[in-house]
Amino acid sequence: MPDASGTIAPTVTRPPRRERWVSPLLRRILLVNLVPLALLLAAVLYLDQYQDGLLEAEVSALREQARIYAGALGESAVRVTDPNNPVLIPEIARPLLRRLTEPTPNAEAKIYAPDGALIADSRVRPGAGGAVTTEPLPPPTPRGTVVGIVGQVYDWLTRVLPHQHAPQLSLAANGAGVEWQPDVREEIRLSSSDDSHEMPPYIRRTSDGRLLVTVSEPVERDRHTVGIVLLTRDAREVDNSLIAVRVSIVELFLLALLLTVLLSWYMSLTIARPILRLAEAAHDMREGRGRAGAVPRNLLRRRDEVGELGQALAASASALWARMDAIERFAADVAHEIKNPLSSIRSAIDTLRRVEDARAQARLLRIMQDDVQRLDRLISDISDASRVDAELSRAVTEPVDVAKIIRTLAEISEATRRQDGPVVVADLPAGRLCVEGVEGRLVQVLRNLIANAESFSPPNGRIVARARETGAMVEIAVEDEGQGIPDGNLDHVFDRFYSERPVGESFGKHSGLGLSISRQIVEALHGRISAENRRDESGRVLGARFVVRLPKAA
Repeated sequence: MPDASGTIAPTVTRPPRRERWVSPLLRRILLVNLVPLALLLAAVLYLDQYQDGLLEAEVSALREQARIYAGALGESAVRVTDPNNPVLIPEIARPLLRRLTEPTPNAEAKIYAPDGALIADSRVRPGAGGAVTTEPLPPPTPRGTVVGIVGQVYDWLTRVLPHQHAPQLSLAANGAGVEWQPDVREEIRLSSSDDSHEMPPYIRRTSDGRLLVTVSEPVERDRHTVGIVLLTRDAREVDNSLIAVRVSIVELFLLALLLTVLLSWYMSLTIARPILRLAEAAHDMREGRGRAGAVPRNLLRRRDEVGELGQALAASASALWARMDAIERFAADVAHEIKNPLSSIRSAIDTLRRVEDARAQARLLRIMQDDVQRLDRLISDISDASRVDAELSRAVTEPVDVAKIIRTLAEISEATRRQDGPVVVADLPAGRLCVEGVEGRLVQVLRNLIANAESFSPPNGRIVARARETGAMVEIAVEDEGQGIPDGNLDHVFDRFYSERPVGESFGKHSGLGLSISRQIVEALHGRISAENRRDESGRVLGARFVVRLPKAA
């Protein structure tokens, strides 16, 4: 439908309310809370420092064990027939190797000759009747258990994400079977070429998930290499320790996840839903159903940001309804004030048609002219009053020197004063006296007050305009020597269209909006305006005083 200006007002439809267990705000809260938690979990599960430390300890222990084996074999299983060519005896090395490895069920040791031929294997044992049996390493942890599933997830992370182990602990021959061994000849060559050279460990993950660590140590006698010991052990303790840590981390993560979800839900209940209720209250206000207070009282009682938002919304609604009521009253007052001169003009026109006397016609024309001037003045003041709020809401306040304004108005009044007109006296402190305001509107307020005092002052009367600082405010007073204000009307002199004019003044010279506009301007600048009577010691009225208080400029 068209509004008062003739334009088509847009129709705002209210979206249907849907009860949602997970609101958009809750999703955002969950996302913000869960992303750091998920990154922390991934980082903790993915970090390899702990695993590298366990593997380093495993390699150190296994290398020390291999050195013991090599030393024992070099002293007990080597025959020295030629000092330059000692020989490793297989018949002695095999049982000795089995006895050395018996305390370690998850280990397998092999002895190789310098030419790469296998001499002994701790897992190969002679049986009855010359038969040979091979004892495999114990089976790995089943991958279908919870431990295996966590391990599979971790292995998947290490495959898809870039990572870097310590150089000496890199996986070698990953995916090879248990039977895989390094190049023995190359190991013997390297060990023979440099006495200080230490063979690197070989760490591999077999296709069935077994983590194997292999170290090599040369078997020496009289500084001659007669063979090499390859010691391989299933490092399931490393996997078990890692799995135990990861399971603990996952359990803590699940607990933290549960607490995060509950806290996020609580935040949603205390923030998101109250905001939705405030949005509904705002909609009810827009539809005209919230005049009696649409904001729930429990939200107004809250001592947090939501409570402040609810109080601000309620205060805005009250101010809006008060503004709407004021507009309605203003429209009614305007219609009433305009109707009076229009009725007078219409009556004069009707009478003018029937009157033939020239003097009477001239008098009626003067009445019509006065009424037209009164209408013009009234419409101008109404237009000014309607623009004040909009103009001040857009204007930027700045320091304004009210002492300078008062001096200028006093000089203008003196320059335009009639022979018996009142005298305007400025009673001001030395220097500047600045307030926060809009200069043009402050000039309008002071002109209205001085003009009002001039209309009530007796011939050759005295009008005093004072200004002084009172704490954080600046007090401006305009005093006259007129008849004063009736005590019952001190609160009504600022009402619209109120007119308490001096005796003898022609009717219609004032619209009754001057003081109302002044109050409107002062209150928009966060100040106060009041009226009172000046009295002597006996209580006799000496005149009226209008006082304006405005915030002092910083």
